[in-house]
Amino acid sequence: MSETKDTRPSRTVEYSQIENLHVVRGEDINGTGRLYGGRLLSWIDETAATCAQRHSGLEITTASIDNLTFKRGAYTNDIVVLVAKVTYVGHTSMEVRVNTYVEDMDGYRHPINRAYLTYVAITRDGKPLPIPYSLEITKENERIEWEAALKRRANRKHRSVEGF
Repeated sequence: MSETKDTRPSRTVEYSQIENLHVVRGEDINGTGRLYGGRLLSWIDETAATCAQRHSGLEITTASIDNLTFKRGAYTNDIVVLVAKVTYVGHTSMEVRVNTYVEDMDGYRHPINRAYLTYVAITRDGKPLPIPYSLEITKENERIEWEAALKRRANRKHRSVEGF
């Protein structure tokens, strides 16, 4: 059942979930021997944008990045796994959560980063466009993510009013 109680058709969280893999190479490493934060951010944005585009079926653009938390580093030859899921869908915007892991040789994933990104559906000339699909919430953890997304959205609006 969609949390937005609207008449749009809905898509599930699983429908648009994306998983990307990257092997950390020499050009991805900073002076301290770790994965550049900017490189990771690029991978996060690419993964989240693909997820948002898959959900909406529209062209999208990044509107904001919230709560980008670095938990540990990644190093040369590490396998970095990024998993993106839609957590909220509004009228023209949506939020995507990206969890990033380093996967060890046994396939165990160690969390290294979590980020929330907001995307806006746009026309070819850059004007906001209604998202044709709501988000179908089927699990308790999805409902909790939805509610947390509403809080982050309110915080972004509040910061915008304050001028930053």
